[in-house]
Amino acid sequence: MTRSVWKGPFVDGYLLRKAEASRSSGRHEMIRIWSRRSTILPQFVGLNFGVYNGQKHIPVLVNEEMVGHKFGEFEPTRMFYGHSSDRKAKRIGAPAAPGAAPAAPAAAAPATS
Repeated sequence: MTRSVWKGPFVDGYLLRKAEASRSSGRHEMIRIWSRRSTILPQFVGLNFGVYNGQKHIPVLVNEEMVGHKFGEFEPTRMFYGHSSDRKAKRIGAPAAPGAAPAAPAAAAPATS
């Protein structure tokens, strides 16, 4: 369910203060934020935010197409490295040495009668 229109977009108060201070100072340094739930406002366009993903702050440069979205949408918190069964299947079917060519089938011995 979406947020009511009459309430307006949700933005943490400290985030508005930090963005205003950064814009007035004229410096282009990263604003570190933890509020992934805050909505991106038109005032944030052109600013560089460091969105926390649970481990570190990932830089996100806000442009006009991001307005109306949440900060958390632009930095995933989980990394998918693949299924373990896929790695196991690759390991079983792989050659013994990395980069080595697969072994050729043995030549058929001539039939003796």
